[in-house]
Amino acid sequence: MKRFRVTSATSIVLVMLCIMYFITYLDRVNVSTAAAGFGKEFHLSHTEVGLVFSAFAYPYLIFQIIGGWVSDRFGAKRTLIFCGAIWGVATLLTGFAGGLVSLLAARVLLGFGEGATFPAATSAMARWVAKEKRGFAQGITHAASRIGNAVAPGLIVLVMATWGWRESFYICGVFSLLWVAVWAITFTEHPKDHPRITSDELAVLPAPKPKAPGVPWGKLFRRMWPVTIVYFCYGWTLWLFLSWIPQYFLHSYHLQLQKSAIFASVVFFAGVIGDTLGGIVTDWIFTRTGSLKRARSWMVSVCMFFCLLSLIPLMFTHSLYLSMACLASGFFFAEMTIGPMWAIPMDIAPEFSGTASGMMNTGSALAAIISPVVGGFLIDYFGSWELPFVGSMLLMAIGVVLAFRMQPESKFALNAADQAHVPTGMGV
Repeated sequence: MKRFRVTSATSIVLVMLCIMYFITYLDRVNVSTAAAGFGKEFHLSHTEVGLVFSAFAYPYLIFQIIGGWVSDRFGAKRTLIFCGAIWGVATLLTGFAGGLVSLLAARVLLGFGEGATFPAATSAMARWVAKEKRGFAQGITHAASRIGNAVAPGLIVLVMATWGWRESFYICGVFSLLWVAVWAITFTEHPKDHPRITSDELAVLPAPKPKAPGVPWGKLFRRMWPVTIVYFCYGWTLWLFLSWIPQYFLHSYHLQLQKSAIFASVVFFAGVIGDTLGGIVTDWIFTRTGSLKRARSWMVSVCMFFCLLSLIPLMFTHSLYLSMACLASGFFFAEMTIGPMWAIPMDIAPEFSGTASGMMNTGSALAAIISPVVGGFLIDYFGSWELPFVGSMLLMAIGVVLAFRMQPESKFALNAADQAHVPTGMGV
């Protein structure tokens, strides 16, 4: 096995993507902790705060597929430079909000900027990551995003205590724009063009392929819809956690803001471990068995089942540390599905990996619209902070069954008839 070099071209690209995932999630979940500040200042109900959380997801949903297609057609470099500039500015503008309407507008702009980020990153990975390392690459980059989740509560509380909730968005926005500048300098669309690439690295990367004549939208969507539904089931739990976990410990157990941030961070750090381990395990299963079905579908189903089991005790007890353990365990198993799930678009349709991953991520984006608002409504109406997790358990049960319909072992391919009917103007 060749020695891993941190300064190699492939490592630099992967590190840059990890930093991007970290920043994007820091920018999208900082609002959950900052809600303790702007919610009080603007006199917002839990339902209205839920609307602020979910406003990000409307354009995020729309631009998943569009952004995936753009990254396939125009490249990940230009796509992420453009999108990064938008989400960085949107984060800055959140700090200038003067009420509910301007908060919603800034969050919508953030969703527009971040909509294409993960599909574009997947498109980059399809060129820059060897097939046997796809699960690890997706797992480690998403682990970086969960580090963003984990450090956000403590970091935002520290900034809020020192300066105020607005300053937390100013700082995050500046970090975003700095990343854009470094990405523009360090990334090349094709590995062979990178000044630090070696022949050994090129030898294990996917061979360059001629551009496909276009995206067969209908056929590709039919192939990806089971994956999209399973990812919706996962996304419901993800966005419930990201939106309400900081508030859950703050209000359900009447903790101080600083202490609630510590408990929330413990839950999110469990996701960091789950993402990393999930990527390693799915690649290990694939290497040992040669079966994508076992490495992807079976693994996702098993992890969703254990996530479901982890959340059940929340319905029968009200113990701070037991609740933290249940939520951390549930988030750990939910995040173990990330490596195999995000590897699936590259397994199924490597030539259209950006578009295919965008289709898949519409499931999570749709959940991001619904889950925070439903959670806020249930909390307002019933006064229970545990009730929203019932929806997570039900959808995880559905995901356990549907995971077997994803069929990552069956590669998507264009035949001559498909190529003849694909519009040339939509080529990738």
